[in-house]
Amino acid sequence: ALYTRVSTTDQTTENQIIELKEYCKNNTLEIYKIYNEEGISGTKVSRPQLDLMLQDMRLKKFNTVIVWKFDRLGRSTIHLLQILEEMKSKRIRLIATSQNIDTDSPLGKFYFTIVSGFAEMERELIRERIMLGIKRRKSQGKNMGRPTGSKDKSKRNKSGYYMRWIKENKK
Repeated sequence: ALYTRVSTTDQTTENQIIELKEYCKNNTLEIYKIYNEEGISGTKVSRPQLDLMLQDMRLKKFNTVIVWKFDRLGRSTIHLLQILEEMKSKRIRLIATSQNIDTDSPLGKFYFTIVSGFAEMERELIRERIMLGIKRRKSQGKNMGRPTGSKDKSKRNKSGYYMRWIKENKK
């Protein structure tokens, strides 16, 4: 799967597509599909083509994702790390052609391990901050959750990553 993205509509993904196709040709890799985003910021967590590519990845329609640079997948570190973690858990090979990183190579695996370590550390730091906030609120005698007497009884939507985690851990 090839994934390309540019942030504005006056840019084009043509150069990325040309380079990625050339890489596939030189490495005898068959292209399943090109997921192309134009005029969409990398800071957006949900992007139509990225979402479609991730769905296809979960269905095992391909085993490799090729991008020009990692920042094409995402500019938000947390979101990029989530994507990389999911790819690792699904055993999806990730190649960034301009950065010469291939997760099938020893250096690429090392890079992936380092990135996974940062992802785990980031999750633990976030958890630690949340727990400190909860502890502080409790020590101040403040209630947690919805205010008492709240008329809002609607169920909350759970995020896609959380729902997938629940589904995967029930197996």
